[in-house]
Amino acid sequence: MAEQRSGGGGENHGGRSAPEHVLVVFPGYHRPWAAWIAQRLEAHGVRATLQRWDPPREVPLEDSLGDLLLARGQVLLVLNDWFFELGPRPAGEWNDVLRGFVAAHADRFAAVNLTNRTLLPATAVLEPVGLWGVGEEEAEARLLSRLAVEPRRAGRRTPPGTPARYPETPPEIWGDVPRRNHRFTGRDDLLTELQERLMDAERGNAACTLLGMSGIGKTQIAAEYAHRFSPDYDVIWWVSSDDRNVQRDRFGELAVELSLPTGSEPGERIRAVREALRRGDPHSRWLVVFDGWDATEGVEVMLPQGPGHVLITSRNRAWREHTDVLEIPGFDRAESTGYLMRRAPHITAAEADEVAAEFGDVPLPLVQAAAWLGESGMEAPEYLRMVREGRLSSVDEPPAGDGVPNASLTSWSILINRLRRAQPQAIDILSLCASFAPGRIPLGIVRAYPQAQLPEDLRWMATDLPAWTRALDTLVNYSVLTRESRGPVNSDEIGPHQESIHMHRLVHDIVSRLTDGEHRDAHRKAVRTLLAEADPGNPTDSRHWPRYSELLPHLEPSGALRSTDPRIQVAVLNCLRFCERSGEYKAGVRLARRIRNEWTSFMDPLAPHMQELTTLEGDILRRYGRFREAYELDLVQRDRLAAAPVRDELGALQTKISLARDLRFLGHYQESEGLQREALEEARSLLGEAQSLTLVARHNLGVVLRMLGRYQEAYEQDVDTLARCENILRPRHASTLNSNNAVAQDLRLLGRYREALARQEANVRLHVKILGPQHLHTLYARSQLALCRRREGGFKEDIGAMMAGVLEHLEQAYGRDHYVTLSAVTNYANFLREHGDLDLARELITEAEAGYRALLGPAHPVSTGVLANTALVMQASGERTAAMTMLESALAGLTATLGPDHPWVLGCALNASAARNFNGRVAEAAELSRETLRRARHAMGHEHPLTLSCQIALATDLRGLRETEEAGKLEADALLALSRSLGAQHPHTLSARQRNRPYWDFEANL
Repeated sequence: MAEQRSGGGGENHGGRSAPEHVLVVFPGYHRPWAAWIAQRLEAHGVRATLQRWDPPREVPLEDSLGDLLLARGQVLLVLNDWFFELGPRPAGEWNDVLRGFVAAHADRFAAVNLTNRTLLPATAVLEPVGLWGVGEEEAEARLLSRLAVEPRRAGRRTPPGTPARYPETPPEIWGDVPRRNHRFTGRDDLLTELQERLMDAERGNAACTLLGMSGIGKTQIAAEYAHRFSPDYDVIWWVSSDDRNVQRDRFGELAVELSLPTGSEPGERIRAVREALRRGDPHSRWLVVFDGWDATEGVEVMLPQGPGHVLITSRNRAWREHTDVLEIPGFDRAESTGYLMRRAPHITAAEADEVAAEFGDVPLPLVQAAAWLGESGMEAPEYLRMVREGRLSSVDEPPAGDGVPNASLTSWSILINRLRRAQPQAIDILSLCASFAPGRIPLGIVRAYPQAQLPEDLRWMATDLPAWTRALDTLVNYSVLTRESRGPVNSDEIGPHQESIHMHRLVHDIVSRLTDGEHRDAHRKAVRTLLAEADPGNPTDSRHWPRYSELLPHLEPSGALRSTDPRIQVAVLNCLRFCERSGEYKAGVRLARRIRNEWTSFMDPLAPHMQELTTLEGDILRRYGRFREAYELDLVQRDRLAAAPVRDELGALQTKISLARDLRFLGHYQESEGLQREALEEARSLLGEAQSLTLVARHNLGVVLRMLGRYQEAYEQDVDTLARCENILRPRHASTLNSNNAVAQDLRLLGRYREALARQEANVRLHVKILGPQHLHTLYARSQLALCRRREGGFKEDIGAMMAGVLEHLEQAYGRDHYVTLSAVTNYANFLREHGDLDLARELITEAEAGYRALLGPAHPVSTGVLANTALVMQASGERTAAMTMLESALAGLTATLGPDHPWVLGCALNASAARNFNGRVAEAAELSRETLRRARHAMGHEHPLTLSCQIALATDLRGLRETEEAGKLEADALLALSRSLGAQHPHTLSARQRNRPYWDFEANL
């Protein structure tokens, strides 16, 4: 019908006066409009009540409308064409009631119209005012005019609470929410309960999981919630979570939308997003939906907290331990029959009831049945006969536990057989989709790369756009696929080459079995060829990481891991390299093993791609903290290379570099140094000075020299490496930043605290500028900066907060038991002990001790060294005897593995001498202190802070033995040297002047 527009806002409509109360009646689908209408009426002094309305089909419509008139004042119906499908009702019932009952009470009823589609002719009696497609001010004026409400121009009162956003205005950030399903039915009570649970939850803990079997409608409910309650949020972000890499990448993309200062690494972005959501800055009204999140592992890293809401869909009941849970049942019978009759209007209520019973009221198979009945026009009895009599001997039963009626398989078979006859190109697309993984499928790559060698039966996809569009439309109409869209609903359509579709995992499983045939192998080959064509070719560039994240889930289903095509193998390796570069170590370990399992059956272990796989797998294992596995992998590779008839110089060099790193992580520092020196000489001879592998060998040598306690040599090596990196790779390269970190660390360990601090402050600024504040490399640089500030002594108030912040971010990125996180735990515990928080210090250092013991074994130098920190906490707590026993044990262990002159041994000896003194064994303390000072002067030099601490300690012991003359001379010389090197007001100098016994903190580094 034609749109009816009232006059200006100040007129009385039809001579009537403004009502004091308006009952706003709406289908649940239009809650955003109803909320906005009610709030605008309240703002102009009219009391409004919301009434969600879905009258039962068995109740006469006149009775249901009559119940609405029990409310005082005006009844305002929120109309569109959907409104008249509520029930649904027999043809003509609405027109009859509008012409009769509503016309008789025309003064009590009014309406707004939210569609440009034609409504029932008798709707004219309601005189609906059109709000479709107009701006907020015009819509408000029309609403007020229709109800004869006088606008309050001055001092307009806004009702309490957050103002409802105009429904035509999407949230400021709207990300990847599926298009609204205009056929969504029922679930109103469930959606209301969901909203109440989220709104009533404790702030910071508003997370609810929609739990149910496949096909029950969890995703549809989540999507409808996002649309229906969108005015309540300023940010709505949808995260597909079937695949962990896709999940992390998608969640991290929110950082860009929130304009957070961050780089491209997923872990860094995730941390920045979680922190912004926790603070509610820049938006506190946010909703994040994790769709299909079945694996709860890593939930503490991903699940956001804060003033907003989290919605999860899952089949995993373990979510009860982490969130509130809302069980999703099947449709109730009225919802089932209502949906069927709206989709297939020619069937009766009794027939709809029979179909619903056949499919157990499970939404997914019901949707397919309704699509079939509606599209084909087949009568329900005939359809049910086909389903019940169907024989699908070639099809397996559905997997146990997914709860879908067996009739569903038959109904799918009927549909696919019909499509084979009427639309065979749709079957081609279905078969191709079955060669991808379920969930999001980047189907547009078929058209983006027409040069790929498609099999003959699929070549039409690259050339015939109309046929492509028709086939996809058919599958969407039959509810087999859904189109994926990015951005708000009204955004421009994406091109065919960019198109992605979504296939439910249960549909994927059924279709895979029903379409399996002679073309399946050819289709899988086509998919893996397309995946290779879509490979950006540079996984080191973070701008390409979203594409790799999209390709990764489809490698295994397409057979790409088993392919002998070199181009496909390169794409597979690039996806693995993406895992290593982006910090997805767990996924990388799994992928590397799957690749190796497949390639071992047909590829020579020393083939170039297999060697590259070994190198990448070893790198990922080391970064993941699985040092022994990496070492064993590299040992096998070394033996293979040694036994080869022709020497592979480059392969042997790469393996030697990897083995040297393995030995270093395993605590075999001297052996690592020897191998690393060999590798560096071979790299210089084979590749020259300017190659990246040579620079890596140079850097690794500096690291192992530092682990050996030869800080001056390490410094000279790292300064040389840094100069070469700056010249060859330029100052902003990641390797250059890493070398800069190494130089600053050397300076700090040499006692040159001011120089170390100045360099590291500049280095952190560069990290933040280039990589972002939350990048893992930046976090490591920040942890080193905290140590520089602590040693320099001028930042007492800031250091603890800085250490705690770095630890929190590292925990989110790596987990609590990763070796980098354990290092941060150790450093923070040392700081807390020094500043008197002994309880938390003990808790943290105990955690670090157990973590390193589990990770490295009890005999590793780092595991042994951490015992010295544990002993210091015990000593500060008054447990002096136990502390001395532990320190003596740690000293013996470190001496055996590192030798008597290593700085770690000297520091532990410094602490052990103090323990002897505190336990009354002063002579033994003095003996150990004298020997320690002698060795420290030889190894570290006379003015190193550790040497001077040993000198102060000896003076203390000598005073205890009443050898005051020597004690006084030693103390005076040490104070003069400390003042000269660190400054008279440095905490170390002041502490020595006050005759506080010095101690040594073990810094756990690998």
